[in-house]
Amino acid sequence: MRRSDRLVPIGFGLAAALLVGFVLLPMAAVFVRVPLATLLSQLRSNAALGALGVSLRTTATSLAIILVLGTPAAYLLGTRSFRGAAALETVLEVPLVLPPAVAGIALLAAFGRFGLLGGTLRAAGIEVGLTPAAVVMALTFVAMPFYVRQAVGAFASVDRQVLAASRTLGAGDGETFLRVAVPLARKGLSAGAALAFARALGEFGATIMFAGNLQGRTQTLPLAIYGLYSADNLPGALALAALLVAVSVGLLVGVKVILRAGRTQGWEGWTASSRSTSGIV
Repeated sequence: MRRSDRLVPIGFGLAAALLVGFVLLPMAAVFVRVPLATLLSQLRSNAALGALGVSLRTTATSLAIILVLGTPAAYLLGTRSFRGAAALETVLEVPLVLPPAVAGIALLAAFGRFGLLGGTLRAAGIEVGLTPAAVVMALTFVAMPFYVRQAVGAFASVDRQVLAASRTLGAGDGETFLRVAVPLARKGLSAGAALAFARALGEFGATIMFAGNLQGRTQTLPLAIYGLYSADNLPGALALAALLVAVSVGLLVGVKVILRAGRTQGWEGWTASSRSTSGIV
């Protein structure tokens, strides 16, 4: 074996070790810098609890919107070939490459008080800016592509013959979507939902630009961290950062488990259930 052949694996391992250390060290430092007692006391503060409540409510609402609207759109893109499909998918992926501050400004320009739809919304008695609704819109805008990309791939992996067979057995497009495609793609959909939830939970730039930073109203956990740090309350900022790190890592591990564990529903199981409910013998 040539000497270079022995050195290459060492170089690969060294590069991997450096990257792992670069990622792990800052996360470990978040927990090391604050004693556990201080960490727990900071997490029980009014600011932390208020921000946690806003984050959970708005993130859950955002995820629900993403699932309701993103799942049918992903099914269309993943199972149908039509003119303009690539352009439509590209449009839905644009928020992935937009800087969060740009996303916030764009939302403000469209839905803000003096935005393109601002006058129409005011005439209808709807105020969006600096409200929890603005937080939900910002989170949905930035997190939606993480679910849709994963969902498109999940639906595209479903056997087209299975979908065609369900229609042959008497199921309509809606029943095929709900009872066949979604169960077969559930692992990918679950993983995409977890990624979207994590992205929405950690969103900062678009939220502060569009919804502001009002404690108890639009202040999410990332905004609370920024506020505590700006007020020279490093222990409080580290405590909330530790909470976000723990939740994010937990979600990522959950995604890995979802993608690796469990088998998709078998065709035989669906056929039996479909026949029993539709009356097809």
